[in-house]
Amino acid sequence: MNKLICGLSCLGISLSSVQLEQFETYYRELVDYNSRVNLTAITGYEDIQLKHFLDSASLTLAGIKGDEKLLDVGSGAGFPGLPLKIIFPGMKLGLLEATQKKTRFLSEITAKLGLTGVEIISQRAEDAAQNPLYRQKYALVTSRAVADMAALAELTLPFCAVGGRVIAPKKGDIEEEMDRAASAIKKMGGRVSGIIKVDLPGLQDGRKLVVLEKISNTPPQYPRRAGMPAKNPLI
Repeated sequence: MNKLICGLSCLGISLSSVQLEQFETYYRELVDYNSRVNLTAITGYEDIQLKHFLDSASLTLAGIKGDEKLLDVGSGAGFPGLPLKIIFPGMKLGLLEATQKKTRFLSEITAKLGLTGVEIISQRAEDAAQNPLYRQKYALVTSRAVADMAALAELTLPFCAVGGRVIAPKKGDIEEEMDRAASAIKKMGGRVSGIIKVDLPGLQDGRKLVVLEKISNTPPQYPRRAGMPAKNPLI
């Protein structure tokens, strides 16, 4: 885990032997499960350290304290939520994933890593965001899902409590995308509070963190029904 250790040191994070073993276990189980069920195209030992583990940890550049309640929307194989949970064991984590083959992996890996305080929510974001158990209940919401920022705002901000934040990893030139998303962000009760450049060893390829602040309640009609935010983004 030398690549991960080096990158984390740039973030001011050091891991215990237990945490290092958890990341090793995560790597082994991910590759093994991926040989049977397609979870990720990234399978190399160093690539997983950088493009999954360190990329997830880069969210700490936005000032994650480690004791907050975080929801990872469209968690897939657990990124970025589970690496953050390993780094911050006291974090209360929700992993929202609609695909059953992925939620099975999330359940198995959470148990094998010995993590507590993790809830796996097997629903679409559009449906879960209308559930009072999850709506506006999280201090932090993130999503590494590949989606336009306008759609991502509609799928994440409804989960965010007023005063909370959405941290959305992005890559490349996002100026036009952010312009298109301005209306959606405002309608969801949010505002852009910053865009943070990610410049870490092995991740010097134009990665950014878009940070949205939740400043007012999301109107009850949002998010719209399943599929609508992606098919017809608010502009």
